[in-house]
Amino acid sequence: MERQKIEVAWSGQSNCRKCGIRELVLFVDLKEEDFLHIHMPIHDMHYEKGSLIYPQGGESGAVFTIRSGVVKLVQYLPNGRHRIVRLLRQGDVAGLEALFGQAYEHTAIALQSVLTCRIPCEVVHRLNRETPRLLNPLMERWRRSLHRADEWLTTLSTGSARARVARLFLHLLDEGPHPTCHLFSREDVGAILGLTTETSSRVIAELKRGKALTELKTNLFRCDRERLEEISLD
Repeated sequence: MERQKIEVAWSGQSNCRKCGIRELVLFVDLKEEDFLHIHMPIHDMHYEKGSLIYPQGGESGAVFTIRSGVVKLVQYLPNGRHRIVRLLRQGDVAGLEALFGQAYEHTAIALQSVLTCRIPCEVVHRLNRETPRLLNPLMERWRRSLHRADEWLTTLSTGSARARVARLFLHLLDEGPHPTCHLFSREDVGAILGLTTETSSRVIAELKRGKALTELKTNLFRCDRERLEEISLD
């Protein structure tokens, strides 16, 4: 069933040589001759908001480079509860554990409309055997993944509810002179921060009243970075 869903999402074979974000992704250091070692198709895949990319415990076989959008990695607990353990954005790689033949450790779901490249593990293994140029980008993805996990524990799972929400907005801010943030459901905010949906809604409403946030339209906020940084220290 899940395989059928994935195949329906395919939208064509990827042209890795001409990738517009190649400097951000796994194949950043590859040379023209390295692409001759790719004998399995790499597909561009589009997922609508809320779509399943892969399930926790599911059969692996590919990694996914995020080209645009945001993906949440969800960990389901034996008691039926769940936590969002990481958010992945442009340039990140989902499902790295598949390279070791392991089942997927999390459920990956599109929080927004998401574009990915689905890269079969065999492609990565073959390139790793044939060229040394893949090792550094691969290790950088592992390092980034560990850093994000540490950051998640230290900044988004500790402190007051106000501080956690402020840190989440800072984490999601777009760059620019008038920084904005695309948020998602209050339930997801709670699952990220270890708060109830009601608490998440209440704190966001308080930040709006205090002018730290200005809601431009549903779930799109203009943010007062300095004010959020102050609150994040609570």
